[in-house]
Amino acid sequence: MSNYLIGDVHGCFDEFKALLAKVNFDKEKDTLWLTGDLVSRGLQSLEVLRYARSLGKALRMVLGNHDLHLLAIYARMRKNNPKDHLTALLSAPDVDELIDWLRQQPLLQIDNDLKLIMTHAGIHPQWNKKTAQKCAKEIENMLLSDHIPLFLDKSHTETPHLWSPELKGDVRLQFMTNVLTRMRYCFSDGSLDMTHKEVPEKMQGDLYPWFLLPRLLEPEYAIAFGHWSSLKGKGTPNNIYALDTGCCWGNELTLLHWEEKRYFIQPAYKCKHVF
Repeated sequence: MSNYLIGDVHGCFDEFKALLAKVNFDKEKDTLWLTGDLVSRGLQSLEVLRYARSLGKALRMVLGNHDLHLLAIYARMRKNNPKDHLTALLSAPDVDELIDWLRQQPLLQIDNDLKLIMTHAGIHPQWNKKTAQKCAKEIENMLLSDHIPLFLDKSHTETPHLWSPELKGDVRLQFMTNVLTRMRYCFSDGSLDMTHKEVPEKMQGDLYPWFLLPRLLEPEYAIAFGHWSSLKGKGTPNNIYALDTGCCWGNELTLLHWEEKRYFIQPAYKCKHVF
């Protein structure tokens, strides 16, 4: 039995299946971990969701910001942008079932035996494992509630910037959602910067990748994340694994065989995309 971790698929279904074939993935005995952003950008979001759902207990995934964006479009809280290539999914006969399944997916995966944590964007430097679990659960409960349209409408915001356990209501949910699905940089005091996307080598001043700040997270746990494709899987400390390598931008899809710490890559089929 093996655990396979794959970065953001973003609707690149053909590359996704080709990568799984390289490791002879078997859903009867293996486990597949996905860093979120299953949909959008690529042309086959519908196929990706259908396949992921079919894996049942063999799948451990987290929701990303583009998955939340899809939920917001479905709830009529945002417009369907043609560049996201979601029309086929939104008009599919099984869209209701797929959206219902997506709403039930977590924002955080923790395996205490593997000492592995997965989230889409990262873990805030001022969170330990218990805080991260509590924050993720609050968002997951909101996604399953009747208040989901209002939450999705307000979730994509640049504030608040600074964490406090005393945050309440919308601002608390907004901060937690930004951390788990959109975070890249923090200031030295842990406050979020939601503007910059450049690679760390181009940054100046008091901004740091979240994974380079001192962490409260228990040190025996590794963190796997996606979201930050411009990193190209590089520049993180030991035990921090950046897995989004920008397949939807014409680069490649990356898989990490956890037990062997071995990487497999699948280059994008450029003839099938409009980048």
